[in-house]
Amino acid sequence: MAMVNNPIKEFRVVSGHIGWARRLFVLIMIIMAVSVVVVTNSLLTERFTERTRTLAQVRVALYSGNLMSEVQRASIVPLLLSRDPALIGALNSGDFSSTSQRLISYVEEIGAASLLLLDADGKVVAASNRQLLGSDLSDQPFFLATADNQDTVFVSFETEKGDYEFAYSRQVRSENSTVGVVVVEVDLAQFEQRWAGISDAVAVIDSTGRILLATEPRWRGLTIEEALKVRSAPTAIERAIRVTSDWGVLPTDLYSPESQVMRNEVAMPFEGWQLVSFTTFASVRERVNTFLALEIMGFAILLAFSFYFLSRRAQSRSIFFQRESAELRQLNARLQREIAERERAEKNLEVAEQTLEQSSKLAALGEMSAAVSHELNQPLAAMKTYLAGARLLLERKRGEEALTSFHRIDDLIERMGAITRQLKSYARKGGEAFEPFDLRESLSTSLSMMEPQLRSRDVRISRSVPSEPVFVMGDRLRVEQVIINLLRNAIDATKVVSDAEIELILSVGETATLTVRDNGHGIDNLDDLFEPFYTTKQPGDGTGLGLAISSGIVNDLGGRLTARNGDEGGAVFEMQLPLLDDSMAAAE
Repeated sequence: MAMVNNPIKEFRVVSGHIGWARRLFVLIMIIMAVSVVVVTNSLLTERFTERTRTLAQVRVALYSGNLMSEVQRASIVPLLLSRDPALIGALNSGDFSSTSQRLISYVEEIGAASLLLLDADGKVVAASNRQLLGSDLSDQPFFLATADNQDTVFVSFETEKGDYEFAYSRQVRSENSTVGVVVVEVDLAQFEQRWAGISDAVAVIDSTGRILLATEPRWRGLTIEEALKVRSAPTAIERAIRVTSDWGVLPTDLYSPESQVMRNEVAMPFEGWQLVSFTTFASVRERVNTFLALEIMGFAILLAFSFYFLSRRAQSRSIFFQRESAELRQLNARLQREIAERERAEKNLEVAEQTLEQSSKLAALGEMSAAVSHELNQPLAAMKTYLAGARLLLERKRGEEALTSFHRIDDLIERMGAITRQLKSYARKGGEAFEPFDLRESLSTSLSMMEPQLRSRDVRISRSVPSEPVFVMGDRLRVEQVIINLLRNAIDATKVVSDAEIELILSVGETATLTVRDNGHGIDNLDDLFEPFYTTKQPGDGTGLGLAISSGIVNDLGGRLTARNGDEGGAVFEMQLPLLDDSMAAAE
């Protein structure tokens, strides 16, 4: 007797297999989704945290550089004003009718906050702020600091309002006696206003640990530990505490004791100051959550499509098609909602990417700002020296000699314009400015640029160059910048040497090699010498960008810039450039 299959029993068996397969598949998908989300959360958190830390460090370096530029720019003003014949004559004669107007014109020219001229008793005899005329400031720190000091003195002191003021002061001497004191107030409060628009909390600390400048006004005069206990900072620290209160996956050594925010600090080469910033992690959490939402949505869509496929397979064998169809419509409705949520998440991701791109542009702008400041420092210093000399020559009715100084100033202005045009074209790194030139002439031009520094120092320069021209192919202006940087470093390295000596050797072999040797203190760390912001100079004497920029210039020209310590002491720098051969000359 033939056996007849029972379709109902067969359907139940198939349905049972499909049910178990579906449950197993869902379990595998859930385990896979949880694993991927956990791993992604850890990796993205670490990555975005490191990126946030890097951007915060770049901002701190940029803020420090801007603050140092403002302080150093005003440091030379007291020396120049203390030697102004008009101010000295007014203090000797007692006629101050036009002195205040003269100080007002100086304020507009140099950009200082205010200028004061005090007599030997501390009385204000001239001021850019006429309301202070006649005031007795003999008890002020900037006057007391010059009592036994003939150099320029920098003081910071707290006012009655709780703010801090900053000033340079210097004695005005005539015939070996003190006739007055000139005071230059520096406006550093402007940086607080600039920092107020950012999400970070920024503070400048002096050598005693007290806060001088801060984005939070109530922090001034406190230590960092005391400031972190102040709960009136909703724009920075307190908001960061609320946002990151559940941030438990990050290392605890990155945050202050009472709040989970990132702390970055940099030592400023001035008066033992430090700049400290506190950065929140809100942007990191938002970016990580965006990516996690996309992953979860992808797994949900995959799971939904899998359910749909299994449902379609069971549809042909199920007598309950209507009920499963209704469930499928509900699933489609949920998919539509999830797709809408995904579109919103993609829009949020696009905004986050634009924010990251803008941050990268700001970091690049910080590096360009530091490079421009460093490269223009030397011509500006030379121009100040020539202007001071021309002013004295004009007052002594020596016009022709003063005209020579003005010609040199004009050359320096053209050089500064060329430097700025060159810095604009760094991104292209093309060879439009390449031309053959004699390296001997570049060495002579660089020595002429360093003439003011060489005059002020007793340094013996020995030069050995070939009698024949040494032609190389490259950008002459950039090569001269490298030579000037090497000469400036050699001059600074021999400050502590009684018998300073700098030796320049230009030799020709497989390459054109310029050797700059000094008898200074040598190089302690050769590994980090060409890194940006690394310097062996004393605080306030350098930014650490010269050798990094010079190394990049020589590499762009196909050469090498190396450094080592001499056998008899001192430092030895060698710049090697390819010689101009016949094929390069024919192409030119």
